[in-house]
Amino acid sequence: MTTDSRTGSGRRSLATLICGALAAGGLAAAGASALEPEAASASSHREAPLISGTPQFDNTDLYAFVSPDKPDTTTIIANWIPFEEPAGGPNFFTFAEDAQYDLHIDTNGDAQGELLFRYTFRTHVKNERTFLYNTGPVTSLDDPDLNITQTYDLEMLKLKDQHAVSRTKIADDVPVAPSNVGKASMPDYDTLRKQAVHELAGGTTTFAGQADDPFFLDLRVFDLLYGGNLSEVGNDTLKGYNVNSVALQVPTHLITESAEQPVVGIWSTTQRKNAEGHFVQVSRLGNPLVNEVVNPVGDKDTFNASAPWDDAQFLKNVTEPELPKLIEAIYKIPAPEEPRDDLVDVFLKGVEGLNQPPHVRPSEMLRLNTSIAPAAKPKRLGVLDGDTAGFPNGRRLTDDVVDAALQVVEGELVGAKNDLGDAVDENDKKFGASFPYLANPTEGSRGPLAKGVDSGNDVRSQLGDALRPAGADGADDTTLIAASAGAGAGGLLLIGVALMWWRRMRRRAY
Repeated sequence: MTTDSRTGSGRRSLATLICGALAAGGLAAAGASALEPEAASASSHREAPLISGTPQFDNTDLYAFVSPDKPDTTTIIANWIPFEEPAGGPNFFTFAEDAQYDLHIDTNGDAQGELLFRYTFRTHVKNERTFLYNTGPVTSLDDPDLNITQTYDLEMLKLKDQHAVSRTKIADDVPVAPSNVGKASMPDYDTLRKQAVHELAGGTTTFAGQADDPFFLDLRVFDLLYGGNLSEVGNDTLKGYNVNSVALQVPTHLITESAEQPVVGIWSTTQRKNAEGHFVQVSRLGNPLVNEVVNPVGDKDTFNASAPWDDAQFLKNVTEPELPKLIEAIYKIPAPEEPRDDLVDVFLKGVEGLNQPPHVRPSEMLRLNTSIAPAAKPKRLGVLDGDTAGFPNGRRLTDDVVDAALQVVEGELVGAKNDLGDAVDENDKKFGASFPYLANPTEGSRGPLAKGVDSGNDVRSQLGDALRPAGADGADDTTLIAASAGAGAGGLLLIGVALMWWRRMRRRAY
C-alpha cells in the first residue's frame, strides 16, 4: 500500500492496499430478495465462494451518478462476468438466459426498493453447423456474419413492500453489443457499440454489451496484503480484461421521491432460475468490495442471498472491521478505536447533509443525491477532496474508490489523517464523454506481433508459407516435405504394430 497525496504528488509507501477499500460499505444479512424470490444461494470480482463458480451471474461493480452531459438524468451502470479474457473464444461472453439482472431503487431511505429495472436476455444462433462466433467480418449488429447474437427486454416494476404493483415493458428485443473478437472479425467495433445504444420513450436510454472493466486497482493485495513488501505495488490487475455491462440513463424525476427528497439508494442483484422454475437471488452489489474485505468467509454467500432491510444483523462486520487490524499487524499503523460508528454513518446511512435521506434505515447500498450538479473537473477522491459529486455520493467511473474508502477505514474521519492508497489512480483506458461512458472492450487480437515480425503484413500471413518460419528460403521446402512424409509413414507403421499387439492380447485368458 502507498500513501497518496491528494494533489497527485508525494506518494510514499506505507500500509496495505486496496483491500480496505470498500470496507466502506458493508453489512451482510440473510433475507428475502426483491419480489419474494425463493431461498437464495450464493457479487464484485469472485468475492464469494458460490458465485465465483458461476461468472454469468456474478455482479462485479455498480456505478450511479448524475449524467455529466445531461444533468437532468441519472446514469446507472452494472457489470457482470469478471476477468473476461478478450481472446476467450470460440465461446465468447454472453448474458445468461435463465437470469434476471435487476437494478433496485430505494426512493425514501427505508432499505426497500420502490422501483426496479429488470433486464432479461435471449440468445440467437444463425448457423449451428459452425464453431465460429462470427463467420466473417462484422460491420453491424444485424450483420449475417454475426452468428451468435443476444437481445433483451427491459421491464420497469413499481413495488410496495417488495410486491410488484405494476409492470411496464419499456424495451423489447433490443440488440446487445457483441464480444470484441478482434480486428479481423470486428474492424470497427465503435460502430457496433453505438448501434447498441437504444433510446426509449420518455427520455430513457439503455445499453447492454461488452465493455472494458472500468474498475482500477491492484488485486495483489490478497497476497497477504503484499506481506509487507511493497516493491510491486501499483499494478492495475484488471487492465486488459473486459466485463458485460448494462447501462441505464433515466430522467431523474422518474427515480426520486420528490424534488425535496432527491436522495436515492441503488443496488443490483442477479436472480437465477432454479430446478423448480423459480428465480432465486444469487448475487448482490451496492458499494464496491464489501463482500471481499468486510464480510468474513462464513457470511459471503449469505450476503449475496440477502436484502438491504435485513443488514442490521451483521452490523458487527462494520463496527469491528478486520482490515484495520491486519494493517496494524503487518504495517504497524494503529487501528482506529472500535466500535466504528464513523463507518456506519458514512457507508450505511449516507453522509449527513449530503446524501443521507430522512428517517434512513442503515443498509448497504450506493446512495446518490441527484440534486448535486456534476463536477466540471471531477476529483478522483470525491468527497474526501471536496468534490461532493463523487464517491461515496454515488460512484462515478473515475472515482478512486479504493484510496477513498481505505483512507476512511483507516480513520480519516476520526482524526487519523492519512493518504493511503494502492498507487493505481486511474483506469488504463479513457472513459467516454457520453452515454454509456464506458470504454470499449479490449479486442481479442490485442497481442503483440510475433517474434521477428516488423509489421502486420508478414510472409507468415501467406498461406503457402504457413508451415515454415518467416524468412526461410526455398531449399528448406524439400526438407520439410521429406520430414512430413517420413513422419506419416512412421505413424502408419506404429498403427499397424499396435493392431497386431491388440489382436494377440485378446487371445489371453485374463
